[in-house]
Amino acid sequence: MAAHRRRPRQRAAGGGTARAAVTLTLAGAAGATCLSGTGHAAPEPTPAQVKAKVDRLYREAEEATEKYNGAKEKADAARERLDELRDEVARTEDRLNSARESLGSVAAAQYRSGGLDPALQLALSSDPDRYLDGAALMERAGTRQQATLGEVRKELRQVERLRGAARVELSTLTTRQSELKRHRTTVTGKLEEARRLLSRLTAEERARHAAGPGTGHATRAAADGREALAPAAPAPGSRGAAAVAYAYQKLGSPYVWGATGPNSFDCSGLIQAAYRSAGISLPRTTYAQIGAGRRVSRAQLLPGDLVFFYSGISHVGIYVGDGRMIHAPNPSSPVRLDPVDAMPFAGATRVA
Repeated sequence: MAAHRRRPRQRAAGGGTARAAVTLTLAGAAGATCLSGTGHAAPEPTPAQVKAKVDRLYREAEEATEKYNGAKEKADAARERLDELRDEVARTEDRLNSARESLGSVAAAQYRSGGLDPALQLALSSDPDRYLDGAALMERAGTRQQATLGEVRKELRQVERLRGAARVELSTLTTRQSELKRHRTTVTGKLEEARRLLSRLTAEERARHAAGPGTGHATRAAADGREALAPAAPAPGSRGAAAVAYAYQKLGSPYVWGATGPNSFDCSGLIQAAYRSAGISLPRTTYAQIGAGRRVSRAQLLPGDLVFFYSGISHVGIYVGDGRMIHAPNPSSPVRLDPVDAMPFAGATRVA
């Protein structure tokens, strides 16, 4: 019975050994396949997949660009306030120094008089009448001294207040500069990744991607300067018409993130420059531009209206009529004409 009980264990051991041998053989085969380089590599993305990923990276970069533009606007404002405060501190310190000098002159005069008791000075004076005249002068000087002391105290308080405000603005500026650096890193990183992806495409595929859905012969011709374009429909006001005309003049200009013209633009920079040429000052970012005028519906659009896209209000163009807009799309495409329906519509604003 003992021998009979041992045999199943031996078969089990033998079966386990066989299975282990098979496992090792398969693992070795798999390892040999990997080492020999005959395994299946990750498939290369198709041009359509590359385009989809590049478009996503461009949208994300544009969102970061608008955040950068907003932080830069605030940093510039903080720097301007800081400079103004420093100038005011300098002017106040000049007034303080003048008051101190005046106070020092009075103190020196008192010191030269010896600071004697007036009754004793009268008793010792060889010319009482002259002394009395001098005493009246010193009394008036004392009144002026009190006024000067009050002026010194006021200027000292003002200097401290201004220095405190300047410290706050310096802290604000430092924070904004940190934001700028962070957003700049985000933008450049996403644009570099998009550039690497596009480099995998052929020249023809890159050209098709850059062309966009609404770019035709007219836009390319305008970019090359071979023919002039007129707006598809007149703007309702002279300022809107001037902004639209400016946008047409800039067809073919390169997209550069953070740029506001006159030779290159990002999307909100083009809009700001177009309306600046018409005498209207607009905010720097898409987030602020959408609130800069009266909101209008998609069906109410007129040339000159600002059209915004994506749920984050991260892109903007200027409507020119016939369902088209001019905008600065992304680094792979210049300022161009596109259908308003080319991107998810988020709203519109009329500023003129």
